[in-house]
Amino acid sequence: MMRNKAFATLAAAGALVLGLTACSGGSADGSDAGDGEAGGLITIIVNDPSNPYWKTEGDVAAAAAKDLGYETKVAAHKGDANTENTLIDTAISSKSKAIILDPANADGSIAAVKKADAAGIPVFLVNAEINEAGLAKAQLVSNNAQGAAIGAQEWVTQMGEAGNYVELFGAPSDNNAQTRSNGFTTVLGQYPELQQVGKEVADWDRTKGHDKMQSLLQANADIAGVMSGNDEMALGAIAALKESKKLDGVVVGGFDGSPDAVEAVRSGELAYTVLQPVAVFSEEAVKLADEFIRTGTAPETEKQSFDCVLITKDNVDGMTADFTFSG
Repeated sequence: MMRNKAFATLAAAGALVLGLTACSGGSADGSDAGDGEAGGLITIIVNDPSNPYWKTEGDVAAAAAKDLGYETKVAAHKGDANTENTLIDTAISSKSKAIILDPANADGSIAAVKKADAAGIPVFLVNAEINEAGLAKAQLVSNNAQGAAIGAQEWVTQMGEAGNYVELFGAPSDNNAQTRSNGFTTVLGQYPELQQVGKEVADWDRTKGHDKMQSLLQANADIAGVMSGNDEMALGAIAALKESKKLDGVVVGGFDGSPDAVEAVRSGELAYTVLQPVAVFSEEAVKLADEFIRTGTAPETEKQSFDCVLITKDNVDGMTADFTFSG
């Protein structure tokens, strides 16, 4: 079974797919990178800390930076590219030694990263990518295609390979949303008795997931499964299903490994979640920034992906801390 193979392959949670040790390159023009000293300000810009995933991203990066001797400032753009641009300006005027950024938009964030790079401030992207290479020193993301595949295969197994289902899609401005949806489709397309009867954009948001699920239920009385691009939308869908007294027998899959989702897996309301190793790559981004600040050495590989881990009732007790699997 693919599920068993996945557990064997992913025994080391958050294992890095692409090598991190081989490095090359130098400091950006006008930067203080490579001066041999740690210290100064690292600005960390996340999406929305009201989401536990993004809060963990900021908390872990800040803790790692402080451990390495840096001051930190954590800010949030909440998915707005204009706010992100203002925060980049602030990071530049504050003479940040590096910026850790979860970009607001695959296309819309390019200008902000370019601006920081022109100011000589190295940018390290986490969680999401931008659609231009050579600007950020590194882009560290979950292996979304791999995560979507292992989640979809588990969902197919729990669905018994048949039934009508709906999909909740994340923010279209985030490449991760399409990558995960494509991964779901690649697996589910192999099972002709699985029929998608609806698909809605819910922007990674629990409230929108709830509301869109209500609409999908009104249009489709016989939904047997829900594929969700993240945990927040999945938890919103579960709330809507419970309100309609239709959760029993409906297979809902999540993606992130958030604390609430882990508890929902434990209780049986959520079939599974796919853990993104956000704690791993957020810390790694800071280590790469520190390396660049001290030595002027940038990673040889800009885009780096970290494998996800399938979390089900069988291994949920291996979640030893928020977004941390030690099973």
